[in-house]
Amino acid sequence: MTGQRLDKWLWCARLTKTRSGAARLIAAGKVRINGDRALKPSRLVHAGDVITAAYLGRISVVRVAGFAERRGPASVAQTLYDDLTPKDVPAPDRPTLEMRIGKRPTKRDRRRLDAFRDGGF
Repeated sequence: MTGQRLDKWLWCARLTKTRSGAARLIAAGKVRINGDRALKPSRLVHAGDVITAAYLGRISVVRVAGFAERRGPASVAQTLYDDLTPKDVPAPDRPTLEMRIGKRPTKRDRRRLDAFRDGGF
C-alpha cells in the first residue's frame, strides 16, 4: 500500500475516536501534512509524511510509519507512527476544573471556557 486516506489513517492510528471526527478535524483546518493545511479528508498520506494536528487543546506531531487495513488494538496503532511532539512545550493557559470549586462558573470562567471550546486557547 503506497498511501491511505488521511481521515482513515488518523482513525486507524487512534489519533481520533471516530472517522467522522477525523473528517471534522480536517474540515476545521486543524490538520497539516508536511506544513500544508489538509483541505479534504480524502487526501492521501504516504510513509514519511509529517502530520501536525491540533485537537483537545494540544498539538500532536507525528511521522507516518505505516498503514493499516482496519482499526486494531492500541499496541498495533502505535506502530503506525513515530511521535515527534516536543515535550518541552508548555500547555496553553486554559480553564481547568480546579478554577472554581463552587456550583456554577463565574462570568469570567464561562468566557474562558467558551474561548477554549472555540479554539481561542
